[in-house]
Amino acid sequence: MKYLPIPSKLYEQNRERFIKKMKPNSLAIFPASPVFPKSGDGTYGYKPDADVLWLTGITQEKTIVLLYPDNPDKSMREVLVLLRPNELMEKWVGHKLRKDEATAISGVKNVKWLDEFKTMLQVMMNSADTVYLNTNEHNRLDTDLYRTDLVFVRELMKKYPVHTYDRAARIMKELRNIKTKEEIEVTKIAIDITGKALDRVLKFVKPGVMEYEIEAEITHEFLRNRATGHAYGCIIASGDRARTLHYEENNQECKDGELLLMDFGAEYGNYNADLTRTIPVNGKFTKRQKEVYNACLAVHNHGKKILKPGLQFQDYVKSINAEMEKQLLKIGLITKEDIKKQDPDNPAFRKYFYHGVTHYLGIVVHDVGSYTDEVKEGMLFTIEPGIYIEEEQMGIRIENNIWITKNGNVDLFKNIPITVEEIEAAMKK
Repeated sequence: MKYLPIPSKLYEQNRERFIKKMKPNSLAIFPASPVFPKSGDGTYGYKPDADVLWLTGITQEKTIVLLYPDNPDKSMREVLVLLRPNELMEKWVGHKLRKDEATAISGVKNVKWLDEFKTMLQVMMNSADTVYLNTNEHNRLDTDLYRTDLVFVRELMKKYPVHTYDRAARIMKELRNIKTKEEIEVTKIAIDITGKALDRVLKFVKPGVMEYEIEAEITHEFLRNRATGHAYGCIIASGDRARTLHYEENNQECKDGELLLMDFGAEYGNYNADLTRTIPVNGKFTKRQKEVYNACLAVHNHGKKILKPGLQFQDYVKSINAEMEKQLLKIGLITKEDIKKQDPDNPAFRKYFYHGVTHYLGIVVHDVGSYTDEVKEGMLFTIEPGIYIEEEQMGIRIENNIWITKNGNVDLFKNIPITVEEIEAAMKK
């Protein structure tokens, strides 16, 4: 790993939080996601299951976490299972964790090897009454795809058919969307690195640069600051390409007079930042660009003003939409007549703002969490309104990361340029 060691307290707290939610005499099993093969003998870049990361900080493949707080054998109440190191294989693929190294990272004192797992599991299964199994329950999951998380579930339930099974994901959704102070401290490092990358490209961008050159500048700044890399596919969209929400080709020239939408974030210690800024390629907003940008910023600031503990999430979305309608009316994109005649299921503002404004952020970029409950202390959100105008070949989005506290919210990107004046001044340097 490139990042500095994360204190094991973070993961110890996370496991304690999960254990408090478990039923009496229950066992929870969390196997890490597998390595996926490419053509030939190649593999895709490995990313462990988010819940295994959240519980242990271990990034090594074939890792398994076992939590059994009522186990009569006290030494077996928390067990971390790892691939046994093989000196010959390490000559090819590099170092694998030893037991003491895994304990230092995770705080789990009992570390076993994978070839011991089946025998150990049988003893635990014969003792436990309820078994928590983990699957991906993200609301946006494409369930038509092959599900590797279900392979382990089906095999275990087939082998032990008369146990009572429960869903670990339901507990994880509740816990992971409330960040501890320790999690926020790691996230702040990812955010700081992302801010440094923005500062770098604000000084770099000018007419004639290629989108991929900007991506390269961001990547350089990420890696030189110990980030694992990009939290997600880097979006560098100049001109009309900014209207494509997940544009990732990044292969066009940035031209004089265009706006440039940049959506990127660093991953550090397995926690993610998520930033969007829209800037003028030549360093100076036109009058119209400034007008639309300030309308988008007004919606963004409105979101920061109202996003507090106790607010129902659906009420937050309604308020954001009402503010967007107000701003689009103000800059002449919609009229009162448009609003009067609009389809309630497809309101007029949706022509220019066609995505959600907020998502959970954490150990994955679109982290788990409910969008029907109230906002709670400890949640970490993005606020990212956008205005996309086909007839003007313009797309503007502004995004910061907001941590909900007891007294309101904290903008974790508050110290980087966001206003027209701040962006122009930074680019002028």
